[in-house]
Amino acid sequence: MANSMIYKDKKFKVGDTLSIHYKIKEGDKERIQVFKGILIKIKGDSIANRMITVRKLTKTGIGVERIIPLSSPYIAEMLSLKKSSYQKAKAYFIRNLSDQELRNKLYRTKTIAKK
Repeated sequence: MANSMIYKDKKFKVGDTLSIHYKIKEGDKERIQVFKGILIKIKGDSIANRMITVRKLTKTGIGVERIIPLSSPYIAEMLSLKKSSYQKAKAYFIRNLSDQELRNKLYRTKTIAKK
């Protein structure tokens, strides 16, 4: 599996923070709900069966994961809020980290030591 994907001419990688605008139908009304979280997994080899798993932490510290099929007509928009320097294909390790540890591992910049 790959650690990056292209969706509507935008490139997303595992570890990036995404904002997914999802259409929700309630009775006769339709509204857009925003789900902001970290992309932890990309599954599927073609656009027709590709799915992503996005994880967010609530204000009370409970982790919520959502599996979203990319071929869904309910996705209104997908934006990348923050790019990551993470290189691997799956980011399951973030399930056990605090916010500070997570920021240090995913968003640190690579520094070159001066001699």
